[in-house]
Amino acid sequence: MAFFSVLAAVALEHVRPLRRPLPHYQRYAQLTQLIERRFNGGEYSHGAIAWALAALPVVALAWLVFALLDGVSPVLGWLWNVAVLYATLGFKYYSDNAERVARLLRVGDLDGAREQLGTWRGGDASGFSADDLVRVAIEQTMAASHRQMFGVLFWFVLLVPLGPAGAVLFRAASILSRRWADSRGLFGVFAQRAFLALNWVPARLTALTYAIAGNFEDATYCWRTQADTWPDPEEGVVIAAGAGAMGIRLGQEVTVAGERVWRPELGTGSAPDADCIDSAVSMIWRGLVIWLAAGLLIVIAGWVS
Repeated sequence: MAFFSVLAAVALEHVRPLRRPLPHYQRYAQLTQLIERRFNGGEYSHGAIAWALAALPVVALAWLVFALLDGVSPVLGWLWNVAVLYATLGFKYYSDNAERVARLLRVGDLDGAREQLGTWRGGDASGFSADDLVRVAIEQTMAASHRQMFGVLFWFVLLVPLGPAGAVLFRAASILSRRWADSRGLFGVFAQRAFLALNWVPARLTALTYAIAGNFEDATYCWRTQADTWPDPEEGVVIAAGAGAMGIRLGQEVTVAGERVWRPELGTGSAPDADCIDSAVSMIWRGLVIWLAAGLLIVIAGWVS
């Protein structure tokens, strides 16, 4: 059932991708802000309690609805899995954004590309050059593919007896780690550590997927030697492997608010161009196909045995 839930959710998200605004994420963002205001006293324990209040109830709700529906009919439980996976995935959502940036760059519309990238990832992109836009768009695409697809699918499959609870747990932890990263004092530390624990295995599976879908030797070399230099080493694992698999160089300096901001170099080979954004999306598609093929083989092996 897990394989067919994933297949149906991916197909649905491809046919009818999520678009801004996303009401369920907006509501959850409001909840996280409310909890932070009420519990942020700058202490580690406050952050742990707040994380539990923000993450565990939605995970429990996802499981409880599944248990009730599955008790009535396995088909209803399966439909709930598909619906929640559809709401937590975002492959077409971010790949479409990346492809828009690439199209704008190809026609020379730098202002449009800056606006598109800034709206997508947040932050100031007004000073980005064309090269900056390409590199950051590819980095954003690779990171988003992990946080909004591969990591979600890993935890869904791992905790499939609990319905979609694993997918909800990973997305909630991902959101909280980002939203509370700059919170006062030690409040956000627990959220960072919780996501690190949940993300360690999926990040490396995503990196391995990129290596298989591209240049395996360069991907694993960049993964081993460069990931720890990135500000977020776990994200660095994914981006370094992806850059190595594609044979391109990411990271490096970008212009923010009129100043050049240094970032470590990831990958190897040539500087990317706008077409490389589409190539990154294609590599992620190949990676998804690899995961689906592996899942299908497991299903067939179960039928045969």
